Amino acid sequence: MSDSLALDVQNLRKLYRDGLFGQRKIEALRGVSLAVGKGEIFGLLGPNGAGKTTLIKVLLGIVRGTGGRAELLGTPAGSLAGRQRVGYLPENHRIPRHHTGNSALMFFGSLSGLSRHEIDRRRPALLAAVGLAEWGQTSVRKYSKGMLQRLGLAQAMLHDPELLVLDEPTDGVDPVGRSEMRVLLQRLKSEGKTIFINSHLLQEVELVCDRVAILNRGQVLRQGTIADLTQHQSDSDVRIAVAGSEPVIRQVAAELSVAEIKPLEGGRFELLLRATDQATIDRAVDRLRAASLSLISMTRSRQTLEEAFLGILQQARSPQ
Repeated sequence: MSDSLALDVQNLRKLYRDGLFGQRKIEALRGVSLAVGKGEIFGLLGPNGAGKTTLIKVLLGIVRGTGGRAELLGTPAGSLAGRQRVGYLPENHRIPRHHTGNSALMFFGSLSGLSRHEIDRRRPALLAAVGLAEWGQTSVRKYSKGMLQRLGLAQAMLHDPELLVLDEPTDGVDPVGRSEMRVLLQRLKSEGKTIFINSHLLQEVELVCDRVAILNRGQVLRQGTIADLTQHQSDSDVRIAVAGSEPVIRQVAAELSVAEIKPLEGGRFELLLRATDQATIDRAVDRLRAASLSLISMTRSRQTLEEAFLGILQQARSPQ
């Protein structure tokens, strides 16, 4: 394994057997290969049943792979030496209801081998970092789902791991909390931490991840940067945001044969222009200015990560 990699997965396979005598075979992972660099925020995407949870379980040693290999921080996946350097937030994390925020961190910290003194020293800053500074002495029974997720992230960070594996970390977290969590993840990245995220919230992944892999039916369909996956929808598509009189905007749009007009906030409109060459764009800009309309922005139309994700899945399902 390269010293620059936090995760190195090569041709990983996992076969489950089902039925009374194990005669039914289920291939959860079918030759998965991916690499995650140290200091990277990496997103794992895929529909339900794609094999994402199985992959995480193999990486953490909860289940054993059937073939191939996986290394985590330079050690075989599942080894004690590797697990001690990993923080894990599972999906639907359960915290015993008799705990307060403080006692929950004391409990989980002791499981990681931390002393009471060390937990007491680290706990205030961690609770503050996840937005729970005033909730440490409150019973978790009074926590919302989003607050429980925040506390779960704090316990994953408690022993200062090199790698964080987060399974649906923003599930149930409100928009403000998700924004704060993105800031926290970026701060952790700046400190050299590696973050591996499994999430269904593609907009969140698009905002925070450096690279992603799309998993489907136990196979990696595509991996790369967000820009790699969200290519231009068409080299001829240009989106122009303008402000001004709506009747004038619609009149000019008709003259320019604009393909789509989309109202925006603040009396602005977005025009989708099919521009086959630069001259077409120049003429459109000249006409808009001549009509005394304000040009707010002009960009090539790109797919969102969600659009790219659905397109890649659809392509995989289509007969060859």
